[in-house]
Amino acid sequence: MTHSLHIGFLIFPDVTQLDATGPVQILAMLPGAHIHMVWKNLDLVPTDAGFSIAPTDTFASCPPLDVICIPGGLGQRAVMKDPEVLDFVKKQGEQARYVTSVCSGSLLLGAAGLLKGYRAGAHWVCRDLLEKFGAEPVKERVVIDRNRITGGGVTAGIDFGLLLAAELADEETAKGIQLAVEYDPHPPFNAGTPEGAGAELTEKIRQFFM
Repeated sequence: MTHSLHIGFLIFPDVTQLDATGPVQILAMLPGAHIHMVWKNLDLVPTDAGFSIAPTDTFASCPPLDVICIPGGLGQRAVMKDPEVLDFVKKQGEQARYVTSVCSGSLLLGAAGLLKGYRAGAHWVCRDLLEKFGAEPVKERVVIDRNRITGGGVTAGIDFGLLLAAELADEETAKGIQLAVEYDPHPPFNAGTPEGAGAELTEKIRQFFM
């Protein structure tokens, strides 16, 4: 018998859509998975890529989640100061089997008090800010510390999704999903990290996020 898995993603105005849609594509293929795209209401939520996502649940209608995942994005700065958002994340995170994030979403987990005493990852631009919330910043693509799983920037969400799939099901299932989506990356440039990109390009991109 397949058990239901309720997996919820917080979406908010100016969310980085791939932070959410990358792992959603992976996790939706798990047996028994029910994906919840959650926001305050059911209005279309604009992303930072110029298109919108339709929520499936509101804070009020969202069921207790087995997994809560917080993506990042430029709009995250505003929601980190929103008591309604923080209350939803805190309540769901306190009862979820797995408390997770991608990119700068870990900062929102920290603001909700869910990362104190945990190792955690984030996008390289903001990783060090995790210390403000009592977390230990870790320079890894995906960081697993007990039931906290935090991914690095944007594309790390796919790696994150596969590792979480292995936790929720098993490694063979996760491998099958990886094959199904043909995830075999060969980036055309060695510029996906500050070390590979070099100081000049790294500073240019850092300023873009400031």
